[in-house]
Amino acid sequence: MKEVYKILELDKYELGIIINALNELRTKLIQEQRDTDAVDEVLLKALDAPEKKRYFHRDHFAEVG
Repeated sequence: MKEVYKILELDKYELGIIINALNELRTKLIQEQRDTDAVDEVLLKALDAPEKKRYFHRDHFAEVG
């Protein structure tokens, strides 16, 4: 079966929320002495995700009228 990948576009604030939530989950799993491999993997992907620059033309924001 072919794997399906999802691509998310997140700003710095949204990425911070995800990283914080994953880190809290990881901490909880460690306290419960449970395996953290899956969370570690996703956390590293979030931290190492490439950035995509967005460029806008000034005319794009010009008032219509």
